[in-house]
Amino acid sequence: MATPTPSQPSTQSHPSAQQHLTDPCVHCGFCLSTCASYRILGAETDSPRGRIHFLKAVEADELNLADVADHFDSCLGCYACVTACPSGVRYDQLIAQVRPRLNDLQVRSPWQRLLRQALFALLPYPGRLRRLLAPMRCYGGSWLQTMARRSGLTRLFGPEISAMEALLPPLSAASFRDGFPLVTPAQGPRRARVGLVLGCVQRLFEPEVNAAVVRVLTANGVEVVIPPRQGCCGAVTDHQGETAHTQALARDLVAAFAGVAGVGKPAGAEPLDAVLVAASGCGHTLKHYHRILETDTPWAKAGRPFAQGVKDLQEFLAELGLSAPLQPLAPQPLKAVVHDPCHMLHGQGIAAAPRQLLAAIPGLTLASPLDAGVCCGSAGIYNIVQPEIAAQLGEEKCADLTATGAQFCVSANIGCTLQLRQGFAAGAVGAPLPVLHPAQVLDCSIRGVGLSQVGNGLGSPVIAGRYGRLLSRA
Repeated sequence: MATPTPSQPSTQSHPSAQQHLTDPCVHCGFCLSTCASYRILGAETDSPRGRIHFLKAVEADELNLADVADHFDSCLGCYACVTACPSGVRYDQLIAQVRPRLNDLQVRSPWQRLLRQALFALLPYPGRLRRLLAPMRCYGGSWLQTMARRSGLTRLFGPEISAMEALLPPLSAASFRDGFPLVTPAQGPRRARVGLVLGCVQRLFEPEVNAAVVRVLTANGVEVVIPPRQGCCGAVTDHQGETAHTQALARDLVAAFAGVAGVGKPAGAEPLDAVLVAASGCGHTLKHYHRILETDTPWAKAGRPFAQGVKDLQEFLAELGLSAPLQPLAPQPLKAVVHDPCHMLHGQGIAAAPRQLLAAIPGLTLASPLDAGVCCGSAGIYNIVQPEIAAQLGEEKCADLTATGAQFCVSANIGCTLQLRQGFAAGAVGAPLPVLHPAQVLDCSIRGVGLSQVGNGLGSPVIAGRYGRLLSRA
């Protein structure tokens, strides 16, 4: 597997910059087999080189961007084409320039605009999302949800609302509180001191992941600092070209960490060795704060050092090295399949670190799916605003993962995790695979407990029990 180059989207949006980026494209077609939208729609107009052709026509005043906006909205922004391109075309930069222009054109339907506004007003704000989801605690994972889905009742509200309901996991009490102290000390001699970004969707829909991250870090001699008032990193809005909103979220997060240590180094504060994140979509955005804040005086000066200090959890642990002893996950050998989130593999160029860490667990072997570099269909809010395409991609990805013969799947992005669980529930070939974060697997190995004890990390105690029996038969 080729190691991709981390993407570096530009903030420029004038035609000359786009022309410079489109010039290297020789229309060879290497991008087609990796393009998720082309695989489903089968149309050249919904492929990277088709969109580049449109951009060249727009630059030459031969075409209005508004007339081809749907073909850009069909793009998942997975960056697989960047990895595949032999000519070095930076399609990631192109799509980053086009999306703000699409927002300005107001080419989407009133319903699509309202839906996006609602998502951007909720998803980046854990407090708002918690208040909205509190009444749903009795619904998620219950017989009510099962009956609503089986009866088709959820489809009456339209494909987008139905897609959101399908992604809703069971919600535990931990979903509605963070519960972390400002500083969690390292176990044994301290080897490093890091800050941790909790994420917005992850802390609600998968709170056990952050708890596992803290346990894994401290067990390996890392002191963890968690600013109590941190919000969203801005990944949701950044991937959709909402520049001003993303800058506001970025400013708030930088300020939250500057208040404890690291950026700005307030008097008496001990600096951080790194700022860690356990969701690849968030990590990709955080590493581009220099781009996001470069036009936002006076925050531009703080954006670059913050971005340079960001590391993915697995990237950091692979560099530091594991010091905590690892134990087998089960009495018998287990096989896991690694799902590479697009913003990890194509966006950050991280492929080896997750495998290096998991391969250290005794009795665990690793597999990769045949189409490892193809998007699962999550892509931020894509599986909500483009649910039909996303559902097909999810089912294809789940079938590919199942074909490896693994007993469980490992994925380091909350959006991918929810998408894959939905795909397995929709009836992918074979038994549904449990989907775990690498930190949860490492945590189980360090603590010497079985995967069936992960609990909410598998969705619910009921699901955990079902998966526990599945693993026990392996």
